[in-house]
Amino acid sequence: MIEIKLENAAKRFQYEWIFRNLNLTIHAASKLAITGSNGSGKSTLIKAIAGLSPVTEGSVSYFLEEKKISTEEIFNHLTISAPYLELPEEFSLIELLNFHFKFKVSIPGFSFEKMIGEMYLNGHENKPISQFSSGMKQRLKLGLCFFSQVPLILLDEPTSNLDQKGVDWYLSLIEKFSSSRTLIICSNDPREYQSCNNIIKIEDYKIKQKL
Repeated sequence: MIEIKLENAAKRFQYEWIFRNLNLTIHAASKLAITGSNGSGKSTLIKAIAGLSPVTEGSVSYFLEEKKISTEEIFNHLTISAPYLELPEEFSLIELLNFHFKFKVSIPGFSFEKMIGEMYLNGHENKPISQFSSGMKQRLKLGLCFFSQVPLILLDEPTSNLDQKGVDWYLSLIEKFSSSRTLIICSNDPREYQSCNNIIKIEDYKIKQKL
């Protein structure tokens, strides 16, 4: 299990502070929602947590089974799904699964066949990802996250491009595959984070403008 601590964390782009003075402990196996309006900085915060974009001030620390690990190591212990992260569209589905699981261990008892069935992608094993619909791509992104044996799952707008049936499927993934894992969800849609026991609003960590 993994725990994350942000201490006086802040991120600035040019002259604008996206968030500042953020002190937060994300406990192991907890479920956290980061909420806020579009463009408020939710994605910036989750990128900082993922180690993709270092904070400008303060620190982000990671503890795996209470042992501190470095920012350079954290990517080995997480999966992330986000609109700004693209799938390699020249791969077929089976090629992508083979590629992804060279770097991640699959959860016990899940063959590629079972994963494909769970994602409702049967019959598309040899189709290039470029020919997938937006909903198929989103199911694939989410499946890669949940079917990887990692202690930390990061989801940014997880139901984008999913219809109601897809949303119900996403919620079932959380119910079946997120226990004993730390889950962080960026969203302004309450349906996406209804399982979260902690919620923060990114606007609470913005510098208030003086009139």
